[in-house]
Amino acid sequence: MSRSRPARFRWWHIDEVLPIEADLFGAEQWSAAMFWNELSHGHFYRVFTDDGGVLGYAGLAVAPPDEAWVQNIAVRRDAQRRGIGRLLLEALLAEAGRLGVRAVLLEVAADNAPAQRLYAMHGFEPIGVRRGYYQPSNTDALVMQRTQD
Repeated sequence: MSRSRPARFRWWHIDEVLPIEADLFGAEQWSAAMFWNELSHGHFYRVFTDDGGVLGYAGLAVAPPDEAWVQNIAVRRDAQRRGIGRLLLEALLAEAGRLGVRAVLLEVAADNAPAQRLYAMHGFEPIGVRRGYYQPSNTDALVMQRTQD
């Protein structure tokens, strides 16, 4: 991996992230309108790119002063296991820390063990389950929380 780091996610990245969404999340993928909505509301989004385009992206919605929610983290299949997801998560956590947020929360598919391990390595702990959260697959979501230092 090059020395790249996450940069600001801009509207022109949306067309590149949609195929990643489709590949990783299928029927549960986010639409272009959902990404536009996130950006228009000023949520903190980062994208990781190289000469081949977008490799991954992540977003954080802050509900000051107490909490922030990781909206999504996704890494293109051919770029996985290269530390990109970790860098994106660390960028989100740094922003939450900069804003003085006390807790960062997220939902992750109950069957997504690799993502759960990544979150656990960054201090997230399970605090609940949302039954049938992901639709149309009816997959449960594990709710995880990290208390900021």
